[in-house]
Amino acid sequence: MFIQVLGIDLGKSCFHIVGRDAAGNTQFKKKLSRTKLCEFIANHPKCIVAFEACGGAHWLARKCSEFGHKPKAIPPQFVKAYLKGNKNDFNDAEAIAEAATRPDMHFVPIKSENAQVIAAIHRFRSGYIKERTACMSRIGAMLLEFGMSLPQGHATMKRLFQWLAKQSEPLHPMLVQELQHLHEHYQTLNERIAEQDKKLKQLLDESKLGQLLRTIPGVGDMTASACLAAVSSPSEFKNGRHMAAWLGLVPKQYSTGGKPKLLGISKRGNTHLRTLFIHGARAVLSRADTTGTAFGHWLVKLKAEKPFNVAAVALANKMARIAWAVMQRGTPFEATTA
Repeated sequence: MFIQVLGIDLGKSCFHIVGRDAAGNTQFKKKLSRTKLCEFIANHPKCIVAFEACGGAHWLARKCSEFGHKPKAIPPQFVKAYLKGNKNDFNDAEAIAEAATRPDMHFVPIKSENAQVIAAIHRFRSGYIKERTACMSRIGAMLLEFGMSLPQGHATMKRLFQWLAKQSEPLHPMLVQELQHLHEHYQTLNERIAEQDKKLKQLLDESKLGQLLRTIPGVGDMTASACLAAVSSPSEFKNGRHMAAWLGLVPKQYSTGGKPKLLGISKRGNTHLRTLFIHGARAVLSRADTTGTAFGHWLVKLKAEKPFNVAAVALANKMARIAWAVMQRGTPFEATTA
């Protein structure tokens, strides 16, 4: 019995597997634990192993590659069209196996362990920033209840008690104690965010590709490291525009009846990396006379003719294309080729 495709519906502790032959017939169905799954894949003859690109997919893909299989991670939205009957785990595995055999199917590139580590550092850093913002909001809301309007921003928050000492309203000692605990938590989060920044900078210093990305104006440590985490290989994209489209930095199309219609940007793909490119573009636009000179007359004309946010997205699109060219060619950015 030759099995061409193994369709696996991933879970936290149990995995549902469907084996299909070359004719598309289902030969077996299995429900395995995580340990048993590794044993099963290790002993199974080499074939295509397909699953949705969800939590744990890249780890499983690397395991399958170690055992000689060909892993294929499919975006979940593309699997939905092949689901037959009611939704259950084995039907999901059947749909995954069916989708994996389609000739025009799009697959998710498998990330390396190093790329996943960088992505994890970014995710933890974003979590710390979100928690820090919530902590600042709690302090401000608490003071507002006692008739004090705390100015926004880190400058005031860092010298919170100096600001409180200048206010005419006295505070209850227990409230001051609560504020001290919250302020200590705020300072701890600042330290953790700084540690994450240091880790990312260290990883970039050790990466030749990361150093090349930092030569692009508007691309700093955050954007360069996020590129390394999100883009497994630049050869996955046909060209720079393909990468910009993958990031959602191109117009969304809504055409019917032979009438083309372009809307705002599609906002597909990696939200975090797209946001970093746009923030980098805003930084360049705000310093168009210095940093922006690398983009030549094109940026001057763009800034004069378009609103600031529209120009920022257009520049972010260009920066994404340049980032693809830098990674693909392995050469630093040169202002004359912008």
